[in-house]
Order: sequence, then C-alpha cells, then structure tokens
Amino acid sequence: MDYKVNYINPEIKLSCYEGRLFKTEAAFDDHLLVWLLSGETKIIQADQSFLFGAGSTFLIPRIQPATILNYPKDGLPHKAVAMHLSKERLREFYSQSVLNSKSYPEKIIRFEKHPLLESCLASLIPYFDLQHNFPEKIASLKINEAITILRTIDEGIDAVLSNFEEPGKIDLAAFMEKNFMFNMPLEKFGYLTGRSLTTFKRDFYKIFNCTPQRWLTKKRLELAHYHLAAKDKKPADVYLSVGFENLSHFSFAFKKEFGLSPTQLRTAEK
Repeated sequence: MDYKVNYINPEIKLSCYEGRLFKTEAAFDDHLLVWLLSGETKIIQADQSFLFGAGSTFLIPRIQPATILNYPKDGLPHKAVAMHLSKERLREFYSQSVLNSKSYPEKIIRFEKHPLLESCLASLIPYFDLQHNFPEKIASLKINEAITILRTIDEGIDAVLSNFEEPGKIDLAAFMEKNFMFNMPLEKFGYLTGRSLTTFKRDFYKIFNCTPQRWLTKKRLELAHYHLAAKDKKPADVYLSVGFENLSHFSFAFKKEFGLSPTQLRTAEK
C-alpha cells in the first residue's frame, strides 16, 4: 500500500505516504498537532493557503474547513507524526489550569522551530515500534506535555485550545458561498452551519431553489472555468482545489456543463 498509518494509541499516529499525492478534506472534530518529518503539505482554506515543508510543526484547529494535500518530496515519502488534541483531553487539562486571556484568530497555526516542542514529538518515534499496546498513562503524559509546551511558546494558544463551543446556527448562504469548494459530506456542511442534515437540506432549498449536490457541482465548475480561462491554469492544477476527486470525473462534468472539455477551453481562449 502507498499509504500507511501506525497508531500508538487512538490519539497519536505516524503516517507514511509514498504515492504521488494524498488528498483529504478536513473539518476535524479534534485539533490536530502535526510534525512533518519529510515530504510537503499544502492546506487550502477559503481565504488563504499554507505550505509546510519537512521539519515544520503546525496545528490544524478543529471544525475549520480545509483541503489538505500531502506530497512526497526529494525522493522521500510524506511522513508525519500527528497528535489529536480532543475536547475531552483539553477540558481535563484546563480544569486544572489558569487561562491566558489573550485573543487568537482560529486559523492554521505554524510554530517556529523550538527545542522543547521538537524533542517532545521526536520522543514519540521509538514508541511506534512497540509490539504491544501503548500505556494510556504514558499517552496522557505525552499529550499533556505537548499542550504545556504549546502554551509556553505561544501565549495566545489558550484562546484556541480552550474553546469548546459547537457550531451554532449561522447564515447558511454566506457559509456555502465561502466554502463550497470543500468536498465534504452534506452532514458535515449541516454540522458546521448548526443544522441537522434534514434541516440543512430544507433551508438550502429555500435559499437556492436547488439541491445542495447540484448547486455544489455548478459552483465548483464555475470556479474551475474561471481558473482555466482567466488564470490560464492547467486542468491538473485545478480539479483538486475546486472540490473534485479525480481528473477524469472533473473533465466529464466540465464538458457536460460548458460543452467544452477543460483542455478545449484553454485552447479556445488562446
């Protein structure tokens, strides 16, 4: 297999990917602390994108829609240690801690190289070779150590890690117009807008007079058309970022919508 994941416990994993590209759509239930050992990670959000190389450490806050693209690089696989910081763990931690009141925008957070954080995450590597279950007490110590180090090197991190609120009911139209390119299940779109799936579909139709599936496809194709015609991008550089999973399906849907394939459109525009 090109993609392998080794868990030392349900909250700490080592992933290794040797193929050309591994893509996932994210709006994680937990914060995810990542230490990238090799390869490259690109994270695309609605209004910004981030690029991380080997040696980078970053935090993906929970319930933040994003497209994550992982690439091997320089002849090495994409290899990363990831630690889930769950609400349950964080609630327990903060029940015994004094909060720093400094505010912090909830976005992808890049941490500068720091010996405390690097040594904490590096200390996990030997445990991935264990042939028996990783002791829960040690896992708890390691996760609490990571949280403590994050608070030490970044005074604003409490505002992110101690926020346990669930998404409330928000403006569905504004959210969808901003986040339509993320290829998530409708249930996830409903959750992120504070609705059940049934309520999400009902409200969506009232607003757009169209099913979510049809509207999402049309919006993604329109964005792709813009990138191809106005930005002169190649189809292979477009389809993932607008929410399609493979190039052939994207090309078929594009031609059905516009009467020209993506390649034909680029040729016609020149």
